[in-house]
Formats: sequence, C-alpha cells, structure tokens
Amino acid sequence: MNTGIFFRRITLLGLLFFSVQSVMAVPKTLEDEIIDTVNYSVYYGRVIDKSNSNALPFAAVEAIGSNMATVTNIDGNFILKIPREADVTQIKVSYVGYGNITIPIQDFKKQSTLTIGLEPTPVQLKEITVRPEDALHVIMDALRNVGQNYSIDPMMMRGFYRETIVRNWNYVAISEAIVDIYKAPYENDFQVDQVKIFKGRKSADVEKMDTVLFKLRGGPSTALLLDVVKNPYILLTDQYAEIYNFHLSDIISINDKLHYVVSFFQKEYIDDPYYDGRFYVDMDKLGITEVEFELNTENKEVASRMFIQKKPIGMIVEPEKAVYRAKYTISDNKWYFSYARAEVKFKVKWDKKLFNTTYTTMSELAITDRSSESVEKFSSKDRFRSTDILDEKVYVFFEQDFWGSYNVIEPDQSIESAIRRLNRKYLRRNG
Repeated sequence: MNTGIFFRRITLLGLLFFSVQSVMAVPKTLEDEIIDTVNYSVYYGRVIDKSNSNALPFAAVEAIGSNMATVTNIDGNFILKIPREADVTQIKVSYVGYGNITIPIQDFKKQSTLTIGLEPTPVQLKEITVRPEDALHVIMDALRNVGQNYSIDPMMMRGFYRETIVRNWNYVAISEAIVDIYKAPYENDFQVDQVKIFKGRKSADVEKMDTVLFKLRGGPSTALLLDVVKNPYILLTDQYAEIYNFHLSDIISINDKLHYVVSFFQKEYIDDPYYDGRFYVDMDKLGITEVEFELNTENKEVASRMFIQKKPIGMIVEPEKAVYRAKYTISDNKWYFSYARAEVKFKVKWDKKLFNTTYTTMSELAITDRSSESVEKFSSKDRFRSTDILDEKVYVFFEQDFWGSYNVIEPDQSIESAIRRLNRKYLRRNG
C-alpha cells in the first residue's frame, strides 16, 4: 500500500553528513574564567537497584527547593553542584518503576560518593480497571490536555549538552556545552525553542576517519526537538491513529504517581519507516511524562535518506539502530522538559572494499536549571541553528575544572578514558 498521503512530518533525523575531507583541529584562545569554588558545594552519588545493585541510568536527581537538577549517566553516577547560599537541604532521586527517595545533604558528606539504592514499586493491577481499547484515547486525551499540564508561558532554561561519535569501538569525537535555552510556550505552534551556546569544549581525534569526516548537524537544537509534547509532529503526525497500533501494556509508578504505559508500533501495511515505542502517561492528569521510541530500520534505503545529507559516491550508509528518549519533571502541578537522548548506529560500506566501518553517535541534553525571570529571545547572531555543527563552535579543552559551578552530566568511564586518550594524541601532534 502506498502510504505517502499520510506523511507530512518534519524529521529530526536529517542531521548527519559525511564528507571525504580530513580536518585538523586548530586551538583557539579562550579568556580564562575565574570560578569561585568557595561559593558552591559538589555532591557525588551513584544510583542503583537496591535488590541487585545494578546501575540505574538516566535517573532524575533534583535539589528540592530549587530548579537545579541533573541525571545519572550510563554507570548510574551523577554530580550535582549547589550554590552555598541556596536553601537546599535535601536531594530527590526518581526513576521509572521505582519509588522516590529523598536524601539529606548531610549524608553526602559522609563519603566521597554516596550510593543510593531505589526499590521497585509494585502496582496492584487488580485495583485498577482499564480496558485495552482505551490506549489510543489515553494518547488523544494527553495531547488535548497539553495546555493544562505544561507551561503556557515562555521561560529560560540552562542545560548541559554532550555529543559523541564512536568509530567501531573507539571514540573519535566528543563535544560538550553549557547552553541557554529560550523555551517557547507549549500551546503556541508559531514560537519555537531557541538555543545559545554559553560555554563549550571539544576533544577530537584529528586523524582521518577512514578518509571520512563524520559530523552531526543541529546539536542541542535538534535535541530540543525530542520534546515531543512541544513538537508532536516529530513522532505523531496528523494521521497517527492510522499509522500506529496502540496498546496499554502496563501500569507503573513514576515520581510516586501511577502511570499508564502505552506501547505503540507501526502498522504492518505502512511501508515507510516510522517508530515503535512507549509513552508514560500520568493516570490522574493524563500528562505525558516520558517517551521512548526507536526507528523502524527494516527499509534500509529509505531510512538512510532520512539521516544522511551528504556522502561521497561509492559509499553505502545503512542505519542499524536509532533510539530516542525524552523526559519531563513536575513542579507545582506542571511538567517541564528535563532530558533528551538520541543514539544512532550506522554501518558504512564502500564499493570494492571488503570491510565495513560502524559509526555510533550519541547526543544528550539535560536541563539543569530553569527560570521564569528575564525571559528573552536570542538575537539572530547568537542563536545556535539547526544547520550549525557544535564541533565547529567550541574549543579544544584540557582545563581540569572547565565547568566550574555549572551542572553537567557526569561522564561515564568510557568517555573519561576517551578524553584522556584523545587529548594525548592532540598534544603529541601539536606539542
């Protein structure tokens, strides 16, 4: 069946390009910034499943009484920096399917890294009556309730963004930035989110990558598109009920509130690539609080065109995996966008060459603070655009305390070791 009539979506996936160029990173000067570390405290922790000690990645970590927050990395580790003048005495940790836990700040001072165990929250399904046919209506109601459940006023946010490129098993590029975000109202389709780079750095392998330079376009601007509540067209086109089957697959606890888990998958007669995934919807207010989805890559040729903007003749690029996640945090009965992550894996083949190369890209954005004061759009010259490349906007880094008092996502062990290795390479070539 030809399903072209269904598709008016703007894809967040057309952000990668290949080129046969090679590049040499050129160090740029950056004014030294004096950070007064006396004025903030740093807290380290690791979040695990209390029953089996497995790490819990992407857990939300929030300073109660403020808008400061972060998330755990793949290893379950986090770092949270809190100004000393802030009236914060407790930190809350939450995770899908687990009960919240609140930890006094004093507990972090007893050890260098505090291990925090969360316990799964059982849900008594027999006490809840749900009909399977309600799944589609849950999503429809959630979209209708956006104005009641999310901010209808613009606000300013600060976030931390990281993107990496791995060739086969080795990191070849890592870029990071503190970003300022103008978050447009949720009910205004004509106002879009804006990003400005506040401070950034990179570490890159400046050798040729199989004579190919692989870059990501859009960076944090593209990550903001994963706010599917603000940008439903990314995932849910106008005809989403004709494209997806919806199924009520579970009921779980998130942030000590019961949630529907609404699974969806592409209907069999739809030829073009769409998604399979899950919405997590608050049962009381019918607000979307998390979403996970993965692109159907069975049609390699069409899926490849969604991603690749430019490539050399003779190169074949096949996406093997494209997985996305978005999360929201609640405050004063409103949900706010808090985290996005995208991981995409490609296989690259050349005509008349025996071996393939695999590239894996990862990008994530965590909102670390937000404010409704001094809300202003960014000037055109300051704005980070969807065509920009973060790697070209930031500096090669070596400074140990580069981020100072700003909250970041703690790098996992593989990223930390990659930074050290890439920096050593750079110093050998430019020393």
